[in-house]
Amino acid sequence: MIAELSHFALFVALIASCCQAILPLYGSLAARPARAAWLMASADMFTVIAGVTVLFAFSGLVWSFISSDFSVALVTNHSHSEKPLIYKISGTWGNHEGSLLLWIVILVLFSMGLSLSRQQMHAVLKARVLAVQGIVTTAFLAFSLFTSNPFTRLDPAPVDGRGLNPILQDIGLAMHPPMLYLGYVGLSMAFAFAVAGLIDGRVDKDWARVMRPWVSAAWCALTLGIALGSWWAYYELGWGGWWFWDPVENASLMPWLAATALLHSSLVVEKTGQLKSWTILLAIIAFSLSLVGTFIVRSGLLTSVHSFASDPARGVFVLGILLVAIGIPLALFAWRGPQLVSPTQTQLISREAGLIANNFLLTAATLIVLIGTFYPLALEVATGARITVGPPYFDATFTPVMSALVICMAIGPLLVWRSGVMPSARTTLTAACIGASLASLAGLSLVNGLSAAAIAGLGLAGWLGISVIGDLLFRIKPFRPGGRLQRLKLISGPVWGMWVAHFGMVIFLIGALGEGLFQTEVITRAKPGETIMLAGQEAKFTGVEARQGPNYQTETAIIALFENGRQITTLYPEKRFYPAARQTTTEAAIRTRLSGDHYIVLGDGDAEKGYTLRLYHKPLVSFIWLGTIFMALGGGIAILRRPRPALKTTVEPA
Repeated sequence: MIAELSHFALFVALIASCCQAILPLYGSLAARPARAAWLMASADMFTVIAGVTVLFAFSGLVWSFISSDFSVALVTNHSHSEKPLIYKISGTWGNHEGSLLLWIVILVLFSMGLSLSRQQMHAVLKARVLAVQGIVTTAFLAFSLFTSNPFTRLDPAPVDGRGLNPILQDIGLAMHPPMLYLGYVGLSMAFAFAVAGLIDGRVDKDWARVMRPWVSAAWCALTLGIALGSWWAYYELGWGGWWFWDPVENASLMPWLAATALLHSSLVVEKTGQLKSWTILLAIIAFSLSLVGTFIVRSGLLTSVHSFASDPARGVFVLGILLVAIGIPLALFAWRGPQLVSPTQTQLISREAGLIANNFLLTAATLIVLIGTFYPLALEVATGARITVGPPYFDATFTPVMSALVICMAIGPLLVWRSGVMPSARTTLTAACIGASLASLAGLSLVNGLSAAAIAGLGLAGWLGISVIGDLLFRIKPFRPGGRLQRLKLISGPVWGMWVAHFGMVIFLIGALGEGLFQTEVITRAKPGETIMLAGQEAKFTGVEARQGPNYQTETAIIALFENGRQITTLYPEKRFYPAARQTTTEAAIRTRLSGDHYIVLGDGDAEKGYTLRLYHKPLVSFIWLGTIFMALGGGIAILRRPRPALKTTVEPA
């Protein structure tokens, strides 16, 4: 009964989202103010109805997984009665149908957030944004109902389910997809604001002011979502790496790069009224790239470890949504774009110019990733030849562009809006140069045969870190007596957010360089009782035990780690066998410290011939994810401490 009611709720949501898409948009274009006011006000009602019904449907699906209702085909195919509760819940979206419904849930939550928020904005703009959101929601609800029904029944119901993919039976599934979808779907708000602004060509400072918090929220979620995926792959797949340039990884990186550019360009619009057309185009591109990621996962077009829900027929539907989402807004942009004229010319030495350089580099980086992801496919279609584009390509193309971006990140905040530089610019940049030199020299003294790229990376970390600290110190003038606390209070939230996010990039660079330059790897075949040396420490292999897990059997190695003759910890790498799925997984044992990780993986073998062991020491690898947390925190600070000037509202159509 719950499944049927949930299915019916989705149809109600479809009707409500259709009304949300049509009536407010018609009202915003109506000639009679009284009718326009009522029609635009209906957007809030239909948005809430669609949101509540979708949430009810999703709750019903979650309950079906929790209660192991194997009469629902989705539960049978992706769950098992012996599975722990947390994996039953997260298994709701560990498949195509459930993940699509989660996508729709987040979509309606963003719409409800705008509808119920106290954010001051023009009634016409709000109605049009909600209408565009309604169009997107309608498309995905139709996708779910007509091609991907999550509530299909089985009669008779099986006794038990087939179980979830063992790789997905991890806490990472509970955190990574929801956070990533918050970023993907959050960009629909920027898309909706862009289309709403294009309808009447009204793109101004107020438009940018109300849009930026939504862009910031999506960017923060996408940053954390990518970081969680990287962390999950790091400890779960047993490869010991944190980024592999996998096609789906690239598909999440592209909208992040575009959203980063959008975040900075919208600031220019808010402050000076420039870059209107470019900001609109970035908003369309950013959301389109998030749809590209959805298409890749579900189409089966590209091979990836993430493509657990691929279906070519469903991929065609997503492709149709993608073409409409790109084609119609771009046609509207071609019509309205020439009317979006900037009020003044950009000066060469100004913060606007710095942010334009920032956008150019981020756009170039996005194109590089796009080419690296889809070029092998295009080549195969054209010639039949199969190639793989991996780290050598990205190291040669992506890395130089991002290095230039890091240089600009230090210079941009020292420039002044419209024209000029801050008085502290010369001193700050001099200190940054000294910091870059010292960081490079430190690397040369610690590592023999250090490559030029590594030296440059260390220099960039020192350059950006000192520039951020120098900018902060000079703004509060710590070398002058009194008033420091007051000066700190006067600094706006966006400036604090910029410092924190940029410093997060410094931390990220330290982690990536530390893990890449100082990593120690030992691959050996050891028998019980043998000792392996790892980065000056001793790893004593005691043996392998057979153990029983909640829904799996495991072979667990016991490895004691010693430092200076003193045991510091015991690690237990595993090989797990899941009887329901008939699959085996490798579970790495990791000792995490801020200074570095000890990472051990158990391979095949037996007590007589020995077991294959892979042991790693990864210095500073935790800084990678710590840096992303700081970056997301910076975006959050910019949202929470934004100035909120009063804005007159109107219900009259443009």
